[in-house]
Amino acid sequence: MKPQYFVAILFATSLYWMYLLYAPFLLAITIAALLAISTSTIQTFFEKIFRSKFRGALVSSFLLAILFFAPLGYFLATLTIKLNTIEPEVFVKIQESVTNFIENPPGYLMFLQPYANDVLAKLNMNEFTSNILSLTGTIGSFSAGFLKNAFLIIIFYFFAQYNGTVIIEFIKRVVQMSVDETTLLIKELSSVMSVVFYSILVTAMFEGFLFGIAVSFMGYNGLLFGIMYGFASLIPVVGGILMWLPFMLYEFSTGNTSGAIFIALYTIIVISIIADTFIKPLIIKGISSKLLDDDDNNINELIIFFSIIAGLATFGFWGMILGPAITAFFLTIMKLFEARTIACREESEN
Repeated sequence: MKPQYFVAILFATSLYWMYLLYAPFLLAITIAALLAISTSTIQTFFEKIFRSKFRGALVSSFLLAILFFAPLGYFLATLTIKLNTIEPEVFVKIQESVTNFIENPPGYLMFLQPYANDVLAKLNMNEFTSNILSLTGTIGSFSAGFLKNAFLIIIFYFFAQYNGTVIIEFIKRVVQMSVDETTLLIKELSSVMSVVFYSILVTAMFEGFLFGIAVSFMGYNGLLFGIMYGFASLIPVVGGILMWLPFMLYEFSTGNTSGAIFIALYTIIVISIIADTFIKPLIIKGISSKLLDDDDNNINELIIFFSIIAGLATFGFWGMILGPAITAFFLTIMKLFEARTIACREESEN
């Protein structure tokens, strides 16, 4: 047997056992690596300030935990506690209020009564209550799993930041690509992931601020519910509904019909339509113009926007990181193929 074949067999065997060993942590490792790529500029900044790679990685990991994971963990924990402490009588009261509103709507909503009666006829409150109670258990288990994954991601993120330069240089030496091609691949992925990471934070804060302002005028804790809405807005299609629908039903149950209608219309029109559909792509474009060089601007902000949506729909919460990374990787590989094709064509012509 040739030595290179024996080495190849050893490599394949070791790769298989490495997969078995780290399979439970692959998602956390991947997310941590992508987040490290996204925030490489922050790591460089902290390294210059503290003059230490270790302290820079430690501070950037702490900052990520505070800005990204702590609010979301607080949101999930608070939501789980609140749902578990709700008495079944509350749902009965909500049903009575909603039923009364449907049977006796205000004059300007009378045209909706035939459709509302059909909905009311199909409404089974016992089934609805049981579904809510089962949902609380699902949210509780998801919260526990999320907190565990968040902790692992922070740990892997620290090691990725601390050893990132060494890992990248090792990859450049190992892969069968030129140094220029490897540099282009890393640069493109880093640029897109930076835009995605900062866009997610800015848009979540922006939409959370809009919702927090509205509910604060209604007498609720604007800061808490603003944070909750900001992270809920990351869920495609139903994210906003998870926030404004419970508010609307509760306002109905207390007899505040105008407040219920206001929070529904405000969230749908101002946040879901105006902010999420029209302003969010502009935010991504603005951030990309600040972070990317002119040569990198050929990655359209709409592609980044839809890759976030597709990632969330396909992979769940962490898809907002995986979707853009997969898209950026694919587009960069296409660029490399294009460059090689052009080079081969020029060589054949010469």
